[in-house]
Amino acid sequence: MSSIQTLAAHVLARIDEGRTLTDALAEIWQRHPDLPPGNRAALQDLAYGSVRRLAELRFILRQLVPRALPEPALERLLTVAIYQLAYTRTAPYAVVDQAVTEASKFAGGRFKGLANGTLRNFQRQQQELLTRASRDLEAGTNHPRWWVDKLKQAFPKQWLAIVEADNGHPPMTLRVNRRHADADAYLATLAEAGLDAEKLSDGAVRLARPVPVRDLPGFADGVVSVQDFGAQAAAIRLDVKEGQRVLDACAAPGGKTGHILELADVDLTALDVDAARLKRVEENLDRLRLSATLKAADAAQPNTWWDGVPFDRILADVPCSASGVVRRHPDIKWLRRPGDFAGLARQQAAMLDALWPCLASGGKMLYATCSIFPEENRQQLAAFLTRHPDATHLGDEALIPCERHDGFYYALLEKR
Repeated sequence: MSSIQTLAAHVLARIDEGRTLTDALAEIWQRHPDLPPGNRAALQDLAYGSVRRLAELRFILRQLVPRALPEPALERLLTVAIYQLAYTRTAPYAVVDQAVTEASKFAGGRFKGLANGTLRNFQRQQQELLTRASRDLEAGTNHPRWWVDKLKQAFPKQWLAIVEADNGHPPMTLRVNRRHADADAYLATLAEAGLDAEKLSDGAVRLARPVPVRDLPGFADGVVSVQDFGAQAAAIRLDVKEGQRVLDACAAPGGKTGHILELADVDLTALDVDAARLKRVEENLDRLRLSATLKAADAAQPNTWWDGVPFDRILADVPCSASGVVRRHPDIKWLRRPGDFAGLARQQAAMLDALWPCLASGGKMLYATCSIFPEENRQQLAAFLTRHPDATHLGDEALIPCERHDGFYYALLEKR
């Protein structure tokens, strides 16, 4: 069995290849199905932590070893080990010993001494190296330089707060199923279970500390769901009414789909282009004991799925850069490229234009992204309104990542 340290280095390798953190961990779970729960949790923490601080860790490694090593796998191993020494409670001797053991497997063992010396030097110079890293723009923010420049341009007064939020740990927020209870009632249930939480709204509570979903009272029975407070705004803003015909155009994994159905008895169609991801929507609805018509289809191609009957409400939760949820998916900032945004904006515009004819006169469409950047949000809205004079803008809101919620954008449109 590979060590947790080695498996975390393998995750970094997959990210360097362009894979997501979620996919990289899923690959490990598949390869090591017998990994004990404690080891799985430790690996997840180590992988997420190393990716979250990747720029800082790589900066420090270059201070210790000025030239890139001929073995990229060794570089990743040392990167993970530096994170363990700086930010975990793992015994330092165990971190170094494990890394040296793994390093001995490269190039006939000739890097064993280098690994040992590098990590010992980090221990001796830790505070100085961390301080030096904090003064470098990329290492200090743990964001690519171009991303920081983009944040500064879009949010000259808020960019640093956004960076700090991105580098933090996301809160665990629960959506209370209003068919079963409200926030006050569920807070009492949590208190009985010994779980501390606070009320965010009549339908949302935030736990003081994250716990496994199996430990949440009523989770298996659909009483609550895990959903960011900002994401919960989507279904509420969509303003669904009993008996309406509703489309959730990009539904997976189904959090917003379930929320819509909790708020009103509607005839809901949930689309997703990925059949495997649509399965998650089905699982979520089954747990909530709710139902919808599920279709694996491309929302931008209505001729392949639409029956011609207009919808009263459409949730257009479009594909985006996911720049508002970096703290939940720290790999995003390393996987995105500057040129991605123009392509995403074109995809979003095409989807909006395709969905608009599916909306009934007097109906409402909510444009939603989990991005914070203007070209995917207000600039996209302005361009849409220019193309569609029969659209009335009923209001929009940009949520910036903070202690209470992730970053989202919502714009509500009515068809005249």
